[in-house]
Amino acid sequence: MRIRAALLGALAIGLLGPATGPAAARLLIPMDLAQTDHLKAYGVAYHALQRGHDVEWLLNYRGGSFLLDDDPATRRDCALSGVAMEEHGGAEVVAIYDEIEQNNMEVVLLEKPPEVAVYVPPTNDPWDDAVTLVLEYADIPYETIWDEEVLAGGLSRYDWLHLHHEDFTGQYGKFYASYHNAPWYREQVALYEQRAAEAGYTKVWQHKQAVVQRIRDYIARGGFVFAMCSATDTFEIALAATGVDIVGRVYDHDSPEPNAQEKLDYSRTLAFERFRLEMNPLVYEYSDIDMTREAALRGQPNDFFQLFDFSAKEDPVPTMLTQCHVNLLPGFMGQTTSYRKGLLKKSTIILAETPGSGEAKYIHGNFGQGTFTFYGGHDPEDYQHLVGDPPTQLELHPSSPGYRLILNNILFPAAKKQERKT
Repeated sequence: MRIRAALLGALAIGLLGPATGPAAARLLIPMDLAQTDHLKAYGVAYHALQRGHDVEWLLNYRGGSFLLDDDPATRRDCALSGVAMEEHGGAEVVAIYDEIEQNNMEVVLLEKPPEVAVYVPPTNDPWDDAVTLVLEYADIPYETIWDEEVLAGGLSRYDWLHLHHEDFTGQYGKFYASYHNAPWYREQVALYEQRAAEAGYTKVWQHKQAVVQRIRDYIARGGFVFAMCSATDTFEIALAATGVDIVGRVYDHDSPEPNAQEKLDYSRTLAFERFRLEMNPLVYEYSDIDMTREAALRGQPNDFFQLFDFSAKEDPVPTMLTQCHVNLLPGFMGQTTSYRKGLLKKSTIILAETPGSGEAKYIHGNFGQGTFTFYGGHDPEDYQHLVGDPPTQLELHPSSPGYRLILNNILFPAAKKQERKT
């Protein structure tokens, strides 16, 4: 990652003198309240990277704005996407750099567009996952991947992986009590059992544990993983429970191991420790990591979470991940809504929390050469998404701050050149 590269480059090529004409002009995509479509602005930046242009991400400057070369294709992308842009001459660009140098701001050079994969079952609709939804809206290309590809080493093709709201514990979302007679639930069980058997596993939970180990290895080798909703805590539970049957009879046709809780190995997890499992298979919860009950008692009118303010020059990574035009965001629920702060490992960075509640909403950490970022909740513009609800229309929410946090994660890997993992 090259921090403040744009400022140093400007000094090297003599931009500190007067602007010399049109060649010195740059395009600024503002990301403060002047922006008309914050979400599609990320797509404009991504496509500029695809065309071989460097993009400078101006952290904490006007909401995390982008500074790009002035080229016809970028102007066309902005016009077609309804994204606001501003033309700035050489002297104006130097003034921007100077303001950044004097304040809690930074310039990060984005160098290449990341190859993006979304982990998702083949039976799921694209609009049932917030990340897929916003990738489509922002026109950022991605590929889907599932268990077969993960176990076959397919993750090596990608820089960035999103985990769908999956249940990696093999309990089918713990939907048994409410939906075990529903056709979609029965079809899901049949599919998962078939795929586990084809992969050589007698139980779905064994299959999923093998998958999370491959994803953990992918992170250790330098991969970037972003997860939301139940993919976050069930990923951690599956890691801690490696080789242990924690699953009730209604899910795998036999009882869990005796003393399964005491057999958890927290040294294998990335973000959480000391959590206690919810062993009742009929209770719609996995463990005490999640604080959905507390959020429900608080209620939508009182549910907000706050982004932490980091030092852009000293902590550029968390600063990138928290770029937004507001710092207080409306909460939203999911099967996993937020995280109990007392169960976080000391190495886990809290990016956003619900003030005064003991809840972390958005967390990040390093593992090996890679990183993970977990974001609680299902859909930032649907407070309490239920099975079968209609898709969110992002055309109605082009400046969604909650969705901006997702897109920050997608551009984050562009700030670091990476070799392909093998």
